[in-house]
Amino acid sequence: MSLFNEQDLKAIREMLAPSLKRPVQLVLFISDQNCAYCEPTRELLEALSMLHDSLSLTVYDLQIDTGQSVALGVDKAPGIVVLGGAEGQDYGIRFYGIPSGYEFASLLEAIRIVGSDEVELQTATRQFLEGLTAPLHLQVFVTPSCPYCPRAVVLAHRLAYASPHVTADAVEVTEFPDLGDRYHVMGVPRTVIDEVVHVEGAVPEGMLLAKLIAAQQEGVTL
Repeated sequence: MSLFNEQDLKAIREMLAPSLKRPVQLVLFISDQNCAYCEPTRELLEALSMLHDSLSLTVYDLQIDTGQSVALGVDKAPGIVVLGGAEGQDYGIRFYGIPSGYEFASLLEAIRIVGSDEVELQTATRQFLEGLTAPLHLQVFVTPSCPYCPRAVVLAHRLAYASPHVTADAVEVTEFPDLGDRYHVMGVPRTVIDEVVHVEGAVPEGMLLAKLIAAQQEGVTL
């Protein structure tokens, strides 16, 4: 049985067809250790990768394929990395947990960004990213039932795509409750920046930029 109905298939194909101007590779890391959603995630990505010739899927085992997991910095399963171009360039776009519910839209948007080689950001945001000289790590905690979470995830992924210094993870918090406890996630979306800075809600781009600048310049916790 197909995971997508005819209406879903039509909508996905219509989105991917004009967007994938170059190859996009989905890299999935799975594990047989405490990973209830690894196989459903594989099935979802297999079905999705069959909908466009420029979209492909590679699957690794987190414990066995350690060279690949270390190279891509993946330490959790299921973990998804979105690579672009014939060379398979890594843009720091990550998903941890199954991208189901509203987060499926976040995955499609990540594929569109990488496949089209186009990202929409304000001039001030681009200037901030151009000035980065050190790594910046964003973790956006989400749940599949949160309608506001994709907005936060997509913005974080746009930052990652636009800068080689930024890595942005969408983390499905119910699959990784230890991280939820560690970062005091009481509601979603919650964006954690470099372990100590946090932003509540799906804030506009300008507001997120202001918090990033303030945190970088003053060292304050937001």
